[in-house]
Amino acid sequence: METIILKTDLHCNNCVSKVEPLLNAEKSIQKYSFNLEHPDNLVTIESDNLNLKFIVSLFNKAGYQAEEHLNERVFQIPELEEKKNNFWQNIHNWKRASFNTLNCLIGCSVGDFAMIIFLQAYYPETSMALQMVLATLAGLITSIILETIILRTREKFNWPLAIKTAFSMSFISMVGMEIAMNTTDFMITGGSAAFNSASYWLALIPAMLAGFLLPLPYNYYKLEKHGKACH
Repeated sequence: METIILKTDLHCNNCVSKVEPLLNAEKSIQKYSFNLEHPDNLVTIESDNLNLKFIVSLFNKAGYQAEEHLNERVFQIPELEEKKNNFWQNIHNWKRASFNTLNCLIGCSVGDFAMIIFLQAYYPETSMALQMVLATLAGLITSIILETIILRTREKFNWPLAIKTAFSMSFISMVGMEIAMNTTDFMITGGSAAFNSASYWLALIPAMLAGFLLPLPYNYYKLEKHGKACH
C-alpha cells in the first residue's frame, strides 16, 4: 500500500462531490481523505498501484488541479467541540441542500402526478394502494432522470457516472419525499384526483411542502457530514 499527498485547488464540499465519484470508481484506490482546512487543500490517497500522473488526471477530469505535496508534515483537521455544536448551523449547506431537494421535488412531482392523472383518466378502477405504489415508482424514475441530466449537463459527468451518482446519492431522499407527498395527499383528498375541484389543487401545496421538508435534514446531513450531494 502506497500513500500520496496532493496539493489541490479544491475549496469546498461542492468541489469534493465532483472528485469523489472519480476516486470511488478507481479500484486501485483503497482510501482517501480531504483536508480543506490546510492552506494547500490536501488530499491523501492510499493505493495498491499508485500512479501519480493517472491520479492527477482524475482531478483534471473533474476540472481541478493537483500536484504532489512535498512537505512531509500533514496537518489533520481538528475535531473541535465548537464544530460539533454548530453542525446544523451551516447556512451555505442549508441553501445548497434546499436547492438539491427542490430539484428532487420537481423530478418526483412530474412522474408522481402524471401517473395519478393517467390512472384516474384511463384506469379509474385501480385500487388506491396500487395507485400510490405506481405513482411513487413513476416519481422515482422521473427524479432520477432529472438528476442524471443535471449531473451530465452542469457537472459534466459522463452518462454512466451521472446515472450511478443520481441513483446512489438521491434514492433515499427521493423515497422519503414520495412517501411524504403521497401520504399527505391521501390524508387530505382521500386519493381522489378531482381535477375540477379547487380543494384538490390546494391540497397539492401541503403535499409538496411535506415532500420538501422530510428529506431536507437528511440531504443537509449528508452534505455537512460527508460532503455528498446529488449535484
